[in-house]
Amino acid sequence: MSTISTHILDTSRGTPASGVAVCLEMQNTDESWTELSHAWTDIDGRVKPFFLVDRPVSNGTYRLVFDTEPYFSSLSIDCFYPQVTVVFTVDDSSQHYHVPLLISPYGYSTYRGS
Repeated sequence: MSTISTHILDTSRGTPASGVAVCLEMQNTDESWTELSHAWTDIDGRVKPFFLVDRPVSNGTYRLVFDTEPYFSSLSIDCFYPQVTVVFTVDDSSQHYHVPLLISPYGYSTYRGS
């Protein structure tokens, strides 16, 4: 059974990003999106439980949508990316997919973690 997890680190402050809304969606065959889960990061920048879904994840295209603007606003920091969307493919439903996000007010990076 494949699972999906994430965490967010604020590289400009050197700390986890807490209180960020995260939405997991799956792409349908007609290219529309269906929301599977919605959660917020905790004090460690993680969503717990974050395996975002309570059922097995099948092969397909998914996206994580991170609502970053309220996080930076709460710190009185302007940001260039009010939202970060990461689209990725699950091609082996027996594996775990960890998709971290590194953010700063004017940039972001992501990778496939473990």
